[in-house]
Amino acid sequence: MDEEDTRDYREPCAQCSEVTWGITDEGKFYCRSCHNVIEKTKEVTTADSFTANARIFSISKGLRKKTKLEQGREWYLCEGFQFILKLQADAIQALGVCPQFKDEILCSFWRRYLQKSRQGYTKKPLKDMMRIIKVSESSQSSDSQSLDCWSSLSESELEEGQSDENSGPASTSRSRSPLSDDFTSVCSGSVDGRFHRPQRQRTRMLMSMPMTLAFCSMSLLWLRESITLSELLRFVVEGHIPYINVYQSFPEELKLYGKDTHIFRVDSFPSCESIQQHIYKIAAFLDLPRFPEITENCVLHPNILCIKYLMEANLPDEIHSYIWRVVKRTGMGEEASLTFDPLAKPMIPINYDIKAASIVIVTLKLIFKLDDEFEWSLSNDAESVNRNKEGVEIFNFRKWYKTMKQALDKANEGVEEDVARYMWQCKKPIFYSSKTRSVVVKRKRMVVNLQQQFKKLTGSVPRTPQQPPSSFQFTWDEESQDKPCFHGHSLRAFLKEGAVCDLLNTGYWHTALKQCRKEYCKGHLQLEEPHLPRSYIFILNLFSFMLKVDSALLHAEVHETERLLLKAKAPTTPSGKRRRRVLHLIPCL
Repeated sequence: MDEEDTRDYREPCAQCSEVTWGITDEGKFYCRSCHNVIEKTKEVTTADSFTANARIFSISKGLRKKTKLEQGREWYLCEGFQFILKLQADAIQALGVCPQFKDEILCSFWRRYLQKSRQGYTKKPLKDMMRIIKVSESSQSSDSQSLDCWSSLSESELEEGQSDENSGPASTSRSRSPLSDDFTSVCSGSVDGRFHRPQRQRTRMLMSMPMTLAFCSMSLLWLRESITLSELLRFVVEGHIPYINVYQSFPEELKLYGKDTHIFRVDSFPSCESIQQHIYKIAAFLDLPRFPEITENCVLHPNILCIKYLMEANLPDEIHSYIWRVVKRTGMGEEASLTFDPLAKPMIPINYDIKAASIVIVTLKLIFKLDDEFEWSLSNDAESVNRNKEGVEIFNFRKWYKTMKQALDKANEGVEEDVARYMWQCKKPIFYSSKTRSVVVKRKRMVVNLQQQFKKLTGSVPRTPQQPPSSFQFTWDEESQDKPCFHGHSLRAFLKEGAVCDLLNTGYWHTALKQCRKEYCKGHLQLEEPHLPRSYIFILNLFSFMLKVDSALLHAEVHETERLLLKAKAPTTPSGKRRRRVLHLIPCL
């Protein structure tokens, strides 16, 4: 009906310059793009008028009957999450992963979840029980009694209630629209939105937005793809994988309303730790078997993954030979310690990227010592040798530090600007109740007008177009003065004279290696940071920025790698406090 009434009016909107007009319940024209209401009203012709083709203005409410598309249809939360998973899978598929990722692996995991949670692929789904509860609630006087009834239902009661699923009141409620005034849509647009409570998360594994990324990461791990968890979350932050305000892409018949907005709306990005915990819980809930083995030829193996981080951190290629020795000595490259097994006790961590970064940091401590003295003194020798320009250029730690410090500071500024400009609010207004609908639309329209006026006054530069996804955040060029490349530089200044692999550094410092009861205790770095060398802190911050993880988490993984490398308990002072110490290693790993 709106298309027929607005077909002849082709004036662009004064706010957004779009020509997409609709008609409100009061008969006024409004822009579908920015919800700007204008003074023009709907023209109605009547045959009973005294004058032919006389125009009158319709101002009464409720004259226009809502179409079936505007009313929406009855839908469940699993349908919304399935639509989000499809969008995320399409985005990941576009990055060049295996064709089996979406239709075979991710789809099978999702079907297994629906079956285990009794939301689908089962003879006794939970949604049938919800209809029974709606019938019982309609006969009771208060909502609190019905909620207690739902929370106290046992498995036997759920099975006994299947015979009542075709009862009269339930079928009547099912035929109504989710946006009508019946009981099922008082609190949400979906049927089961009001039953989606955090108290039932442990028993029913209720779906959430972070769990969609956990499903994607788990599917990538099954295929042993090169996209690690930290890289996946970085693509989410950069907008290459839909996550924030993804419900804007819902089909028109899936009306988001009430409590649904709190389920699908997110105002922050998840951390690697939280996604890992979700993966552990989902894998255990689905009773998944042992994942495919991580062999030496797999891209997730430390020997291969460390090459990527050496290139990203602009470090010499010769360091990889020492990394290979560290991986072999610590046993971190064995298949038993890398392959994920959900049924194993204790469960093997799957933070391959953090493990690889910790191996690189430990290797850098072995070569450069990173005590704020050794690396700087040898940088002077390397600088004097490079002046003669004889043969391969010697790696200069001081020059590398200045280059990386400038690049890291610039990257941090860019991240802060992107976070400040990030649009957490969706363009399409959402409503928590029918009473606040008009208020939300007016506020949204006012905010859009203020933003446009502010841009005109400040003359703000439009945002640069989104860059294509890349596995590397830093790029280096040998001919560039601002971003010189150190990949081909030699480590000769840090080796004994005439030796092939014997390091000039014979000492290795580390903090107390007493194992904490917690898996990753973040309090260690906070207590030890004032006493740690600045070179080590800088490298820790560099790799934590590259992986988008907390530096305390990476520091704890470095502790674990050192514990495996040194095979010795850390001594403590008589008072029991940790202290820093120096150990001498076996010459040349």
